[in-house]
Amino acid sequence: MKLAINSGLWQRNPVSQPQKPALDPPHLYLPHTQNHAPGTQLTETLTSGLALGLLLLQLPAVAILMSRLLKGPSRKPPAEPQPPAPDLLGAVSVVVPTLNEAERIGPTLAGLTRQSYEVREIIVVDSRSRDGTQELVKAAGSKDPRFRLIEDDPLPPGWVGRPWALHTGFTHSSEASQWVLGIDADTQPHPGLAAGLIKTALAEGYDMVSLSPQFILKYPGELWLQPALLLTLVYRFGPTGTPSTGPERVMANGQCFLTRRSVLAQLGGYSSASNSFCDDVTLARNAAAQGFKVGFLDGAKLLKVRMYEGAAETWREWGRSLDLKDASSPGQIWGDLWLLLAVQGMPVPVALSFLLSPELSFSPSPPVFLLELNLFLLAVRFALNFAIAPSYDRTQARAGWVFWLSPLADPLAVVRIFLSAIRRPTQWRGRNYG
Repeated sequence: MKLAINSGLWQRNPVSQPQKPALDPPHLYLPHTQNHAPGTQLTETLTSGLALGLLLLQLPAVAILMSRLLKGPSRKPPAEPQPPAPDLLGAVSVVVPTLNEAERIGPTLAGLTRQSYEVREIIVVDSRSRDGTQELVKAAGSKDPRFRLIEDDPLPPGWVGRPWALHTGFTHSSEASQWVLGIDADTQPHPGLAAGLIKTALAEGYDMVSLSPQFILKYPGELWLQPALLLTLVYRFGPTGTPSTGPERVMANGQCFLTRRSVLAQLGGYSSASNSFCDDVTLARNAAAQGFKVGFLDGAKLLKVRMYEGAAETWREWGRSLDLKDASSPGQIWGDLWLLLAVQGMPVPVALSFLLSPELSFSPSPPVFLLELNLFLLAVRFALNFAIAPSYDRTQARAGWVFWLSPLADPLAVVRIFLSAIRRPTQWRGRNYG
């Protein structure tokens, strides 16, 4: 609104001198919030109130997030492959749980065969696959006598399939092995993985240590969605290789999970995680709560993984376990959901709603502060793409550039975590659960 300020001219003799016409005055621009119609004022008041409320929701979460991300530069370096050493002879038993993995297990078997003499045995625990998985394992065993194929017993009440298979493998493993290494059938272990992981555990004094892999992505949908889902873990627990603040914040990845045999025996094998769909995190937190040292490191140089085919399978399969509700208290679950909503779910819609507004104003106000905060969060998120890029193998990808647009999938990823948090899976890897 323009407010004109008129001023008269000073006159020495107003009677004898003719009055000169006043010049057009300058116009002063005052904030648009003044002298508006009542309806407009009400709208602006409500907008400012809403913006202030969202700021109060977001600011504490932003402070928590930044305290976690700022630990990134000091995190432990990625684990490296190592040559074998005589003192590691027969040090580890490998356990691979399988159920209809014929399409994916080939690279896993080949990678395990390339591990040196630190691997005493490779026990593949199969849950009566019907797709030729067992035949592939037997073929690998004909070339490498360390392979041993066993079938687990029918699933007992109170158990989920994966921890039951791992527990079966543990009970059938050699007591002469000092370590037990769980490996998933969708991984591609590099030579030197077992030696490198054991040496790292010994050097750092870990009783348990697991690795985050390098993910193989191929299709545009998964290139867009998978990094957004991965960042939900980084936002909640910080970068890999940084210390956790307590047992309840410990992270782990069962795709490559090394444990001292003596520690696993004290924990009752995998029984403490028997009914968990995130058994790796549950087991690691139980161990940490009992005083054992648990590590979670960057393993991109030690193994790759091809988990799912496309965005739909990634959404359905990976998304339903990322909430980690089976390893968390209700308070922790809802606290994490608040943080994800505030720092990952809101920035894209908030920024778009302001930037597409026809009456955008940049005068200092709560809405402007809200916009600036969410633009900052988006800048942080796009920068994190560069930080996580080494965790991805995009050499086989179609339209690999879609990866860089993954921040736009953040609201969808947060929705997936919310959906997973309020529902328990009824089917997993071909098994039905009540």
